[in-house]
Amino acid sequence: MAERKPRGMSFGSWVDRQITAAQERGDFDDLPGAGKPLPPPTGRDAATDWALRRAREGDVDVSSFLPPSLALPREIQDLPKKLATVRGEKRVREIVEDLNARIREAHRRPQQGPPLRAWPLDVDETVEQWRATRG
Repeated sequence: MAERKPRGMSFGSWVDRQITAAQERGDFDDLPGAGKPLPPPTGRDAATDWALRRAREGDVDVSSFLPPSLALPREIQDLPKKLATVRGEKRVREIVEDLNARIREAHRRPQQGPPLRAWPLDVDETVEQWRATRG
């Protein structure tokens, strides 16, 4: 929505005008969930309800909701599965070095959530493990 609210127009009128224009363009046609009842409110805000519902459905990567102290260990745990699809050693090294850089950065920043207990991985050792799984 690049259009700015004109001076002298109330926010309510301006928002109503934006909604009407979107309806005329068909922006609200065929939206997911059309014709279905709204879920009952839980007392939390709608954005939180939506995020929790999506996470429970399992079609969203919840690591973006986690503080680094929880997301990074999970990424380390999932690393072998991720590396199993990688074809070249150079790319394996890039992935591990990127992960290590994010771990080091998380240690430099003020901690959010539980303490960060993940430490950078040995790149050569990880590459050797990757080679061993390649057969």
